[in-house]
Amino acid sequence: MALVVGAGDFIGGAIARRFAAGGYLAAVARKLAPLVKEIEEAGGRAHALGLDAREEEQVQAAFAAIERDLGPIEVAVFNVGANVNFPIRETTARVFRKVWEMACFGGFLTGREAAKVMVPRGRGSIFFTGATASLRGGKGYAAFAAAKSGLRALAQSMARELGPHGIHVAHLVIDAGVDTAWVRERIRASGRDPDALPPGTLMDPASVGETYWALHRQPRDAWAFELEIRPHGETW
Repeated sequence: MALVVGAGDFIGGAIARRFAAGGYLAAVARKLAPLVKEIEEAGGRAHALGLDAREEEQVQAAFAAIERDLGPIEVAVFNVGANVNFPIRETTARVFRKVWEMACFGGFLTGREAAKVMVPRGRGSIFFTGATASLRGGKGYAAFAAAKSGLRALAQSMARELGPHGIHVAHLVIDAGVDTAWVRERIRASGRDPDALPPGTLMDPASVGETYWALHRQPRDAWAFELEIRPHGETW
């Protein structure tokens, strides 16, 4: 069983599709009938559930229901985004708090509940999706960077604590734009034509999903904690 919390964007959907293609039942934590249908039409198995990752009782109930009705969770991926840009003088307390709740606090809840069910079994993978903001704060990204760097620190602490119990905790830095409708719209808004971008500028969501799959399949004596992934044309 592979649980993807935040499967509404292209990355989360790609992760769910890849694990379903590998034989896992993919539980996608949002009501995503189109994604479930797509996975099932491709021969995989999927189950959608409604979940607000910021609400402790909902997260606890979701893990309990999955373990009871669908099977043991072997992989848990926290992939909630919250990428917003606000000048610091225009960043309200509500915005800052909401971004932190979505991108950091939700990760804590998901990671904690995953650890509770995995540690007794002595195996499992818990992966967190990070971003460039996990490593450095950019102009206008104070809220997002604070949340994502907090998520990274959470993942580090969990990896050190849970590794000896057989749990593979990892953090993935997505250090480039992913080829999605949202990213293309942002490129257009900046005055550029996304179709005219040089090859290797954007990442294919399927390639990102493949990376998560490969990370889960790493042998125990060669686990990676952090991967930075970017297309070959990215300047960094």
